[in-house]
Amino acid sequence: MSSLSRTPTPQDLSITPRDRRFGRDDRQGRWWMNGDPIASVFHTALSVTFPKGEAMFIEAVKAHRDGVPEKLAREIRAFTQQEVIHSREHVVFNRKAAEAGYDLSELEADVDNVMELIKTRPPIVNLMATIALEHYTAMMAAIMLKDSAMYDGAEPEWAALWKWHAIEEIEHKGVAYDTWLHATRDWSRWRRWKAKSLMMVAITARFWPKRIRGMKALLQQDGLTGWRVSARIWWFMLGYPGILRKSFLPWLAYFMPGFHPWNHDDRQLIKKFESDYADAVMPSHSSVAPELATAAA
Repeated sequence: MSSLSRTPTPQDLSITPRDRRFGRDDRQGRWWMNGDPIASVFHTALSVTFPKGEAMFIEAVKAHRDGVPEKLAREIRAFTQQEVIHSREHVVFNRKAAEAGYDLSELEADVDNVMELIKTRPPIVNLMATIALEHYTAMMAAIMLKDSAMYDGAEPEWAALWKWHAIEEIEHKGVAYDTWLHATRDWSRWRRWKAKSLMMVAITARFWPKRIRGMKALLQQDGLTGWRVSARIWWFMLGYPGILRKSFLPWLAYFMPGFHPWNHDDRQLIKKFESDYADAVMPSHSSVAPELATAAA
């Protein structure tokens, strides 16, 4: 437990599930990000991974929650509630993308293949994958919230969804990592560092190529192919908004001795937007929706 006793997770951290529903009565434009096909399909391709991916995160964390301190146990319950709601809302987002005319079956099949692989792996390996991917979501969430112009001109309902999701990813960014510290409390620091670092390298080798392939698959359905489209994708990644470029230093920090997601406290980004969702804060655990209570149990 010595690792958890030194965790940088703020003692006053509040993880607040915000039960917001988006776009039930809205249509989604194919290029809903201000008419920009590149930015639109980046988000859409990423969203396809969320419903099943976040379900995997929940199971990976819950598999190692026995014996955790009460503070972390509360955070795991709130993390679970947030992730269940995220999955629910991205199911809707993905359905709206399909209704707009996109065939998502190729991207969904890739996610299904990964889920089948996960079933064959030891639970601790899935937790290692979860902490790496949670770091990715936290990095991208911070980029999305720091850039006040990123969602300018976007269809309001979907811009609100992505900002809401980003807030909660930052808020719970340390939960899986603290669970990992608990699960590996008997490991040496070297063994822990080596295992999580190798997993991050393996995740990274697949993460960005899969995002780009997913973007190209969707853009091809819009008749957009060729080197000019590839150049525009790389400009999105490395130029503006530069999600890949801006992720590099936070990604590199993951390999530093003593890394923890809360070494950088960026809760000011949450405060910047959370008033927009004040009316969607979840009630107490005893009165939450049955499916959320079941997931958190």
